[in-house]
Amino acid sequence: MNKPLGSKTKANIRVVENGKIRTRLDNLTTEEPLEIRLISQQRTIAVTMRTPGADFELAAGFLFSEGVINSKKDIQRMSYCVDESIDGQQRQNIVNVELREELIPDLQPLERHFYTNSACGVCGKASLEALHLRNCAIIPQEPIVTPEIIYKLPEKLRAAQGIFTATGGLHAAAVFNTQGELLNLQEDIGRHNALDKLIGSALLSDELPLNNYILLVSGRSSFEILQKSTVAGVPIVCSVSAPSSLAVSVAQEFGITLIGFLRGERFNIYTGWERIKTA
Repeated sequence: MNKPLGSKTKANIRVVENGKIRTRLDNLTTEEPLEIRLISQQRTIAVTMRTPGADFELAAGFLFSEGVINSKKDIQRMSYCVDESIDGQQRQNIVNVELREELIPDLQPLERHFYTNSACGVCGKASLEALHLRNCAIIPQEPIVTPEIIYKLPEKLRAAQGIFTATGGLHAAAVFNTQGELLNLQEDIGRHNALDKLIGSALLSDELPLNNYILLVSGRSSFEILQKSTVAGVPIVCSVSAPSSLAVSVAQEFGITLIGFLRGERFNIYTGWERIKTA
């Protein structure tokens, strides 16, 4: 296998078809670790497997989603590692984050990433309480959209997924306005990373909260997706697959319209049906 080229990696493969074997060059989704370091704490706070690209947005979105920072102003500077003792390519897998000097970040929320059983009832209750402790606001009742707007979102997302088209191995998170226009899309091998990149992009562009927008994620809606959506103020969250029970609980608790199994001209509304205008 050749060295990764950004978000895609070239590989020689053998294709077996109709009993015959042929070789060809294939595109794979690049997967590499990203280490997020806080300079002020002199510690690593996260290591995630991600698709290279929008690394600063990913770091900013992760820190915001997890409550380590509350605004763009909390970040003084972000940079890749400059340690000469580390291989040059690997330095691009380490992001150093310098927070404003007077900020003392609360790193306790990060402990939930070490839970061994995400389906545990105690952990689910603790996760919901953590969102309340962060003073996450109930999402405003607007906007209201028609089913016709929702129907068209997956097709628009898929058409804009350049890397997925080349590799077939990426998740995506996209923000649309209430007219169904695609405003921003991020891809990553992990759906949570794709959403962190999207939120980080909005944070660094001073576009939070996302109170007047629609979010669509590939795959399913988990607690992580709804937790991040709640913090970002997203009123309508759609996915092409099923939500988890805890995702539904978060959506119900914070007034989010949660849509699942969005395929063709059909979808399920799990919470917040009032935002979908029907005849």
